[in-house]
Amino acid sequence: MFAVISDIHSNLEALTAVLADIEKRGIKAIYCLGDVIGYGPDPGECLDLIIEKTKWCVLGNHDYAAFYEPTNFNYAAEQASFWTREVLETQEEKEVRDRRWGFLGELPMRQRLETKLGANAAIIDFVHASPRRPVNEYIFPDDVYINPLKVRLLFERVEHICFVGHTHMPGVFLDEPDFYLPDELNNVYPIVDDEKAIINIGSVGQPRDKDRRASYVYVNENEVHFVRVEYDFETTIGKIMAVEQLDSFHAERLRDGR
Repeated sequence: MFAVISDIHSNLEALTAVLADIEKRGIKAIYCLGDVIGYGPDPGECLDLIIEKTKWCVLGNHDYAAFYEPTNFNYAAEQASFWTREVLETQEEKEVRDRRWGFLGELPMRQRLETKLGANAAIIDFVHASPRRPVNEYIFPDDVYINPLKVRLLFERVEHICFVGHTHMPGVFLDEPDFYLPDELNNVYPIVDDEKAIINIGSVGQPRDKDRRASYVYVNENEVHFVRVEYDFETTIGKIMAVEQLDSFHAERLRDGR
């Protein structure tokens, strides 16, 4: 049994709530799909928890932006990246500062897990964005209708199962192509040998599917379970509003999950 989390975006309240829920379920292994930082007010603390609690993490575009340079970011996201970098660079404890920067600098673009899930063998890829461009390609639910060729080409890069984040919108893509919201699956997707799937696990720290609860998944036997967790978003909102360099929109959107 393992959990997969993504897109924390420096939201400490959401991350601690999700980690508590994972612990309550007795899950020991956690994998992270990146964007630990960006947008939110607690980059250092979130990095520390991801370093401590996860088995591995892959590189997200906001992680890349803080360590290298923002690419194709709007002004607010770019400013948040620069502020995040400043916070990490000005950490007074050298050991803490070096550990955080070392972690960001060594993040791989993808990871693979070959395992058995129940009676089924599974090959599972973990990327932030897409199997074709793992750091910054968006896969939207509407792509199955308006750009089905894109979805088919993406599935050519998928051997069996691929977990992604990036859009902050949870659900399951199949190679028909088709897309299913968690509610349409009763929040459970069964992994089988002969069906490829790209599974978006949603966002811990900045949901955008009109549900403000933090989102993650866990895998038990051959079933992927979609989970939503309440957290103290008002505290996070207050912290963002207190930082001049962080856009108030990234605070207000947390109330509505948008």
